[in-house]
Amino acid sequence: MPLPLHRGPQLWTNYHGTESAQVADLIELDNSDAAHGRDVLRDVASEVLALLRKARQAGKHVRPLGAGWSPSPITIVPDGWLVETRRINRCFRLNAEDVATGRDGSCLMLVQAGATVDEVNDSAEELDLSLRTGGASNGQTFAGAAATGTHGSVLNAGGIQDHIRALQVVTPSGIFWVEPEQPVMDASFVAATGSTIMRDDDVFAACLVSVGVMGFITAVVIECTTIYMVRNIQKRARIARSHIAQLSADDFRGFSSEFGLNEDPHFLQVILNPFAPFNKDALLRLLYLRDFDPSIPPPPRPLVGAGYDALTLLGKAMARVDVLRAEILQLAMRAGYATQRDITDPEAIATWGYTTEPHNPIANLFNGSVTLARGDLDRAFDPLIEAFVSGGGGTVVTLRFMKRAAGLLAPARFADNVVIDFDGPRSDVSHRGYRAVIAKLDAEGIAFTRHWGKTNDLDASRVARDYGDSYPRFRAAQRRLMPDPGDLDVFYSDALAHLGLI
Repeated sequence: MPLPLHRGPQLWTNYHGTESAQVADLIELDNSDAAHGRDVLRDVASEVLALLRKARQAGKHVRPLGAGWSPSPITIVPDGWLVETRRINRCFRLNAEDVATGRDGSCLMLVQAGATVDEVNDSAEELDLSLRTGGASNGQTFAGAAATGTHGSVLNAGGIQDHIRALQVVTPSGIFWVEPEQPVMDASFVAATGSTIMRDDDVFAACLVSVGVMGFITAVVIECTTIYMVRNIQKRARIARSHIAQLSADDFRGFSSEFGLNEDPHFLQVILNPFAPFNKDALLRLLYLRDFDPSIPPPPRPLVGAGYDALTLLGKAMARVDVLRAEILQLAMRAGYATQRDITDPEAIATWGYTTEPHNPIANLFNGSVTLARGDLDRAFDPLIEAFVSGGGGTVVTLRFMKRAAGLLAPARFADNVVIDFDGPRSDVSHRGYRAVIAKLDAEGIAFTRHWGKTNDLDASRVARDYGDSYPRFRAAQRRLMPDPGDLDVFYSDALAHLGLI
């Protein structure tokens, strides 16, 4: 197996150009060319183990690096080692003998940590499988997206980490195979990967949304579902205040009947102009489940589905203005949905994997969100919008809907969730508007969480408050996986210490 490539000291900048740091070494992992997945995992994990032990001996901090997608500083490690995983990106089919006795492995896949969501989608479809959900883009690594609790707007699904059934995790002390207490993989398979089995419900739940502080994740086993397709409805439409109450009450069928099809939507997203949410057109996207039909040709992108998010719509418009006011914002929204796909238009149907796409990096990006219990949307909406606008916020506001997500530190921790995104230019007014929203929700006594991978203004005391009993359980699980404080210190960064996660 090729040795890791050491690129030496340099200034590293994340995908969107929002955070940078001078690192002591940028290290690229190379992949094993072994034929079998278990051998590939053993080879790569052994290289990572050696790297982590060198780092501990040298007193260097290590941050695993996927696509560097997150606008937040959680990947930053000044004077440390950034270890890129993008080359460890293979996906493998699992056989019946690989899984534990009595376990159905027909929808399981073995995925290396550096595989992007796009690569996982492609591999899944080759096996006649589909992911259940995903974020608005597909350029993130699967493991990185899971580590921050990335979500979509599938009404009956949680976050992307909900697919994970087992993980290979490396610490300076060894290579571990982390599963829930109910076995997932056969012991002989795990042994062949060079891993020691650790079956612990809380350690597993902590690793699902690890924020990079539960060791170095090198591979995951994910469970997909039988391949399916979705039909897309994409349109500009004027919504009323009553529709917010309707969405808060889970009446998605009623909302869909008025703006789309008279059936339960699979996915629902609403992008609003906060200056005039009911007097200007909103951008609506609804996806509906369809059986897989290989004879249906895919429609031209981006008229498909989940991947055409607010950042994609507004990126070019935001590039040359510090803040988007009402009319400019509406023009940008209109341009973004210049081509619509209404119920009277020819149907746009494609597989789930085809619905997401990468978008170009957006310099000067501001990207923040809050997640509330869905039932609180009705009472939170008016004060939230008023606070955002009065605070100076000039970006679009997006409503997404999802179920409770897996993981002790999953931001979508309510039974039913609404995620409210604030995406726009990186400016003082955008940040001020977001902070005004945080203050207003606190003043109204409305519980909420924030996305780990976005701008969030969190600190240790607030993390402990927001996650309740899940926070000490996370820290206890962390100590069970890494009982030696020196091992945990290898993954230290100031940003993570500020969050109370290390």
